[in-house]
Amino acid sequence: MGVCVVTHPLSDPGETATRTLLDVLSVHATVSLITADLPTESAMRDRYDVVELTEKGAGQSNAAVAAVRFVANQLRMCRELARTDEDIVLFFGATSYLLPILFARAIGKTVALEPRGDVPRSLRLNWERQFPAPLARALALPVRVLERIGYSAADAVIAYTPGMARELGLERDSDTLFTNGARYVDTDRFRPTTPFDERDRTVGFVGRLDQEKGIHTLIQVARELPDDVTFRFVGDGALREQVETALADEIERGSVVVTGWVDHDEVPRELNALRLLVMPSEPTEGLPTTILESLACGTPVYASPVSGVPDVVRDGETGLHMDDREGDVIADTIVSALDGGRLPRMSQDGRSLIVREYDFDAAVDRYGQILHALGEGAVKKRADGDERSLVDRQ
Repeated sequence: MGVCVVTHPLSDPGETATRTLLDVLSVHATVSLITADLPTESAMRDRYDVVELTEKGAGQSNAAVAAVRFVANQLRMCRELARTDEDIVLFFGATSYLLPILFARAIGKTVALEPRGDVPRSLRLNWERQFPAPLARALALPVRVLERIGYSAADAVIAYTPGMARELGLERDSDTLFTNGARYVDTDRFRPTTPFDERDRTVGFVGRLDQEKGIHTLIQVARELPDDVTFRFVGDGALREQVETALADEIERGSVVVTGWVDHDEVPRELNALRLLVMPSEPTEGLPTTILESLACGTPVYASPVSGVPDVVRDGETGLHMDDREGDVIADTIVSALDGGRLPRMSQDGRSLIVREYDFDAAVDRYGQILHALGEGAVKKRADGDERSLVDRQ
């Protein structure tokens, strides 16, 4: 069995997500990758058969240029798909790439779509920085339409969790929707190294300092926290300068720390420094990897209950649900959690959940079942094609 994974242009976080998916798939099948804008240091070039279409991504310029690149990348994908031997094509995140989706089906491939989040919503948030909100919504609408047609045209759709499937409106027949496609966490690298009761009163955010991550909300939260609680912003992004400017006094006092970019190898250490990870995200991501990594490190998570998050951040068990996104309310909840006695048990339960359901072996088992079902569909498709060919010849 062979699987060709197709992605949109990859940033560093996207590269990590794709690499972990390929690691799981390669246990069961030969794997190739069609992508664009692959980070320079990516190990996937050496480990897998990789086709890089271009170094230019669709989201790197204004909307008009992005649209042209969007179509051009799809045409290049069709060309490369015609050359692949794999029976299964998995569009990972590239759920609005309708031309290659339809082309892959037309040439007899079994097509599966696996969204990484809500792409149209993410694009809208990005374009709202350049255009008025109504225009940004209008620009994102065609992407939403293309994505919906793609879901309908695919042989199967894979969501990370049931909650993500519901958030994206993917309720379909049970034999074409898989709701257990979440990736894995390396539970040897991401593990508790600092005992929870030895951690300081430090909470924080780990990830991209961007609008869709709720960074403006976290600025308000950091201002509201008492001086005996330290808030750490771990990461870099478009809003870093705003964070540093808005919280200059708190940074000088030492109650706020902005680390800047941190290598992924250093993330376990950062997560082990926290008593609580705070994630007021928009529902643009299906299930942020940072949440899984945090729980694996024994760090409870206080997060917006969007998309696949509630399936992992279980309120009162492995973390807390952020039902109110007002800065003062979030700050009060953080202080109450730090002063209460539930966090140590949440730390243990979160780690247990990840080891049980989201380590490498668990992911391998999940994708083994998914690929088996997709493989049966591919065999049936070939048999139906052979039968039609025989009828045509007769």
